[in-house]
Amino acid sequence: MKKNASNVKRTLGRTAMLAVLAVLLVSSSTLAQTWREALDLSGPWKFEIGDNAQYAQRDYDDSRWEQIKAPEAWENQGYPGYDGYAWYRKKFRTPPQAKDYLLYLHLGYIDDVDETYVNGKLIGYQGQMPPHYATAYNYERKYLIPPAFLDASGENVIAIRVYDDELAGGLVHGGLGIYYSPDQMEVALSLAGLWKLKMGDDGDYAQPGWDDAAWQTVAVPSYWDSYGYKDYDGVGWYRTHFHLPRGLENEKLILFLGKIDDVDQVYLNGKLLGKTGPWPERANYAGYYEDYYLRERAYFIPQNMLLPDQENVIAVRVFDAMLHGGIWDGPVGLATRRQYMNWQDRRATPQDLLWRFFK
Repeated sequence: MKKNASNVKRTLGRTAMLAVLAVLLVSSSTLAQTWREALDLSGPWKFEIGDNAQYAQRDYDDSRWEQIKAPEAWENQGYPGYDGYAWYRKKFRTPPQAKDYLLYLHLGYIDDVDETYVNGKLIGYQGQMPPHYATAYNYERKYLIPPAFLDASGENVIAIRVYDDELAGGLVHGGLGIYYSPDQMEVALSLAGLWKLKMGDDGDYAQPGWDDAAWQTVAVPSYWDSYGYKDYDGVGWYRTHFHLPRGLENEKLILFLGKIDDVDQVYLNGKLLGKTGPWPERANYAGYYEDYYLRERAYFIPQNMLLPDQENVIAVRVFDAMLHGGIWDGPVGLATRRQYMNWQDRRATPQDLLWRFFK
């Protein structure tokens, strides 16, 4: 009798597992949809062929430019057979419904190469412009708009430099808009904003007493390419100073640094807090992009590493192997363990949920 009951129990367990698996798999597409549109940018854009660095500037007068539709190849809009450089420009205001979120510019597919600016600041690029031309026509463009680059209450300008080598050219297809993620990580203390950056490598840069006053001031998160290092591959150091707010002294805290291109070593008050990726000791960096570029950095902070009533110093050593570099995506800040676990639950895959259910 007990044996039969045991068999029934096992059968019911398998049935329940299969039912849950089916539900999770059906809902997997819903869980993957984390983007929400805040502003549709499809439609007319200002357009001009040729190339001029001034076209990227926020205050450039584009009133005499033609208008063309995007997404749509420029060959279909009065520029048949044109291969070469062209610029797109469009103005927008920060969407009020997304004011508490990081904003991302989605540009669909651009044929062939682009450099994209907001208010005169480079926010991203794909492919390579001549003379070392490399197409990126099959890469979907999604770029973080660093909060420090935005005018939250005024008008902003997107400027896109495009190079087309052959066939169709321009913002050819895909969704164009400004998006945000409702599943964005929440932090108790934001550390986004102005940090110090210095290229080169010196282990003493990790020390809290190091004088970084003469270092370059940059926005975090953003690519260091935005500050004149577009072709720089190698080591750079970031530093910032902060005080721990009252009320967080007894919390279990996590330093969340968003995404870093490519590998990092993070120091808090001179002590190694955590690292992601092997530090390079050879010239072959194949795999760095895929393995580390899209990983969020999160490091649990032992309580004895923080100074509750004094200034704390974070130093981040970054190595970039190719293309973009730096602390490029957020949020960036201190999160409680509860906030971090809530974020983990919101972004869990069906496989994660299934494992937790039957663990």
